[in-house]
Amino acid sequence: MTASRKFTLGLKILASDIAQGILEITQNSFALVGLAVIFALIALTAHPELRQFGEVKLFGWLQTRQSPMTAWAGAMDAVDRATASNPQDLPKQQAAVAYWLSKKYRVAPEPLSALVTAAYEIGMHSKLDPTLLLAVMAVESGFNPFAQSPVGAQGLMQVMTQVHSDKYESFGGKLAAFDPLTNLRVGASVLQECISRAGSLEGGLKYYVGAANNEDDSGYAGRVMAEHSRLQLVAKGLSVPPSQSQPPATPTSVKSDRNQVKVASLMQTGQY
Repeated sequence: MTASRKFTLGLKILASDIAQGILEITQNSFALVGLAVIFALIALTAHPELRQFGEVKLFGWLQTRQSPMTAWAGAMDAVDRATASNPQDLPKQQAAVAYWLSKKYRVAPEPLSALVTAAYEIGMHSKLDPTLLLAVMAVESGFNPFAQSPVGAQGLMQVMTQVHSDKYESFGGKLAAFDPLTNLRVGASVLQECISRAGSLEGGLKYYVGAANNEDDSGYAGRVMAEHSRLQLVAKGLSVPPSQSQPPATPTSVKSDRNQVKVASLMQTGQY
């Protein structure tokens, strides 16, 4: 046998011995792990207090690991739920309207920017001037999404939630009345119906406020139309100074106790 063959044979024997050794070590290690698990189970069974202690420790460790992840997920959800946007990302016309309304009604421009964007989108689909929708919100609630009138008109557009509950079904139910964008969509739908029924914008506003059968709507239509005109000028890039003294916004759906009862009755019977 030549020297090279002897050397090759020696390498093969060495490799075989090494592989066999690794296999035996691995098998012994698994055997040791198995024995350790068996002894641990026997100990935990024989001593319930040890099992309870281990469970408490394990649960505490898992909770500690999960808390930062849960907090981060909650923060991300909060950002996703925020009804706001950067006014600088809006088209120039919409940004001007958002900043003007922010100054006049002392509302942050970010949530107003989201409402302005939504008003323009909804206005395009419903064939309503977006500045009209914004004017109605301004007069009705002063952009307070949680406003409520004595007869139950709720949200930005002061929609009678009980009467128009069917319009909220696709949004998850009546509580969606306090979601700003949902209230805007439903309010726009109601306003569109009112204008169609009345045959004119002013008449539709009287229907909307519940004064269709009254000679006087307490100046509601006039206030909305005036704010509408101002917003149209702002949207055109003209300088319109906000009112220096803006009265506190209050729900304007109904103006007197006598009218409250009359309007509520008309709405419930479908005459409104």
